[in-house]
Amino acid sequence: MLGLLIRVKMAMHVPTPPGFAQMLKEGARHFSGLDEAVYRNIDACMELAKTTRSAYGPNGQNKMVINHIDKLFVTNDAATILRELEVQHPAAKLLVLASQQQEVECGDGTNFVLVFAGALLENAAELLKMGLSVTEVTEGYEIASKKALELLPELVVDKVKDMEDREQVSKAIRTSIMSKQYGNEDFLTQLICEACVAVMSEKSKFNVDNIRVCKILGSGVHSSSVMQGMMFKRPVEGVITKAEDSKIVVYTCPLDILQTETKGTVLIKTAQELLDYTKGEEEQVEQHIKAIADSGVRVIVTGGKAGELYVHYCNKYNLMVIRLLSKFDVRRLCRAIGATPLPKLVPPMSEEMGHCDSVRLDEIGDTSVVIFKQEKEDSAVSTIVIRGSTDNIMDDIERAVDDGVNTFKALTKNNGLVTGAGATEIELAKRITSYGETCPGLEQYAIKKFAESLEAMPRAIAVNSGISGTEVISKLYAAHQEGKKNVGIDLTSELPAVMDAFEANLLDLYITKFWGIKFASAATCTVLRVDQIIMAKPAGGPNPNKRPNQNADDD
Repeated sequence: MLGLLIRVKMAMHVPTPPGFAQMLKEGARHFSGLDEAVYRNIDACMELAKTTRSAYGPNGQNKMVINHIDKLFVTNDAATILRELEVQHPAAKLLVLASQQQEVECGDGTNFVLVFAGALLENAAELLKMGLSVTEVTEGYEIASKKALELLPELVVDKVKDMEDREQVSKAIRTSIMSKQYGNEDFLTQLICEACVAVMSEKSKFNVDNIRVCKILGSGVHSSSVMQGMMFKRPVEGVITKAEDSKIVVYTCPLDILQTETKGTVLIKTAQELLDYTKGEEEQVEQHIKAIADSGVRVIVTGGKAGELYVHYCNKYNLMVIRLLSKFDVRRLCRAIGATPLPKLVPPMSEEMGHCDSVRLDEIGDTSVVIFKQEKEDSAVSTIVIRGSTDNIMDDIERAVDDGVNTFKALTKNNGLVTGAGATEIELAKRITSYGETCPGLEQYAIKKFAESLEAMPRAIAVNSGISGTEVISKLYAAHQEGKKNVGIDLTSELPAVMDAFEANLLDLYITKFWGIKFASAATCTVLRVDQIIMAKPAGGPNPNKRPNQNADDD
């Protein structure tokens, strides 16, 4: 007999792992406990802080960042680095959010938040390895943070009493510019003070948008200047290139014959009818322009295209025509000259027209620019004209200017100043350490570690300047123990040395330090309180980052 061997292939049943993972979909990931979750999060945040720590202070190193559309950034501005890096790790994102909040609140101090939060987490990891629980560490940090914010007002050494006094304002702005443009800080501070004081109004709050920046390639940084009014990198549309003490009308619509919504057919039988038809169109355009010219207008600004026929008649009636491509620029110009934007081509009323002392076409380097200049000292909008040999240099100066303008705005909220160069941090560290020794319980270790974390900022400044961090910190503590609370790091000396930061005019904003400590402490405690990471399986569909030729302009 022939025996038949039949093999039945059966799928082996794979049981789901026990515990929390069995409740999740296939492909989901789950981490829990100190080793898997807390230490992982701390490591990720420390790596992020380490990246930006070397960019901290006036001698901070630059980072070369190439973003997802291949744009190159060479900068030591932490806000720009983080924005272009697109950090994905959930815990590191919490630090990024804290630094972004600092940017919104003060416009400066983003790197302070990252460096301080990184030091707090590094010290927290040591405490956890010593056997303290996460709750004891976070409670200690919260107590220390509260104490630091109570002590900070006592360290205010000066106040900006008059916001229109350029000398007082420049003291506050200089330090924030120094960290971005070391060597050019005095020159740039004068430009920013001049621009900010000019647009300062008692009637309304200071608006950062009233300070415009125009970057023109060529020459050097010290050829930069400030102008009351606005500047646009555009040529004029007609042949008229200059208008003095002129009235200006602003249209948001194109300066052209508008197409009708419905289609019409015109039957022309003879050549004379064709001539009469085009002549009628020309007469209508001429009447339009003549009515505008008769109202006293000398300059027309349009937010759309300028038709050839309209430009021809504008030249005939000596009207200067300028076309702006951005609706935001149109709005800013209206604010600068006091005009009302009109949506239709109609002759303007006297109250709808703006006024400018001088409108002219000029050439800076090889760039054609249209300048709207107001002769009076205070105007609604000021423009800082930045010159530089490369686009990267000008971008970096623009970021420094942006920080300076935001510092001016922060001064309008709180005019207190504290000493810079690491003096405030060391004084706070000294006082919080003394406070920690008076506290009972295990929280005192966390309070002392909070004080130790404050040393990270002066240490980073010293290390980035090529000075021994430990030696400088010991000299700072020695000076502060003698009661010299304004003593900071002396970067002008080749050897590790200290100096009086107040006498050297190295002052930071009180509000920047206040929010920096608050945001860094809150972000650190949030990261430490996470004991589980649950990551769902990513949704299906194509990855938008991997589409071929996503940014190609060839087709």
